[in-house]
Amino acid sequence: MAVDWIGFSYAAAVAFGGYMGYKRKGSVMSLMAGLVFGGLSAFGAYIMSNDPKDIKVSLLASGVLAVIMGVRYKNSGKLMPAGIMTGLSLLMVFRLLLLIV
Repeated sequence: MAVDWIGFSYAAAVAFGGYMGYKRKGSVMSLMAGLVFGGLSAFGAYIMSNDPKDIKVSLLASGVLAVIMGVRYKNSGKLMPAGIMTGLSLLMVFRLLLLIV
């Protein structure tokens, strides 16, 4: 059984991003979103550690986060945090799609 370290690292980055949004700006919504999407990503990484072809949860979490943060980046034009999270999420989506090919 191989552990999906990339998936767990992505989940930690998402959760940490939500925490930093709360710490710096007092945004409870950022904290909640970071914990929800980080938790879903961690759960998806756990599932992928057991079955590397089962990417549904990870793909859903990273895809939805890529769309949400992409819209935020388009509206604000700020690279940090929306642009970074959009890029990370898109990389995760591409990685997951390459795993099933």
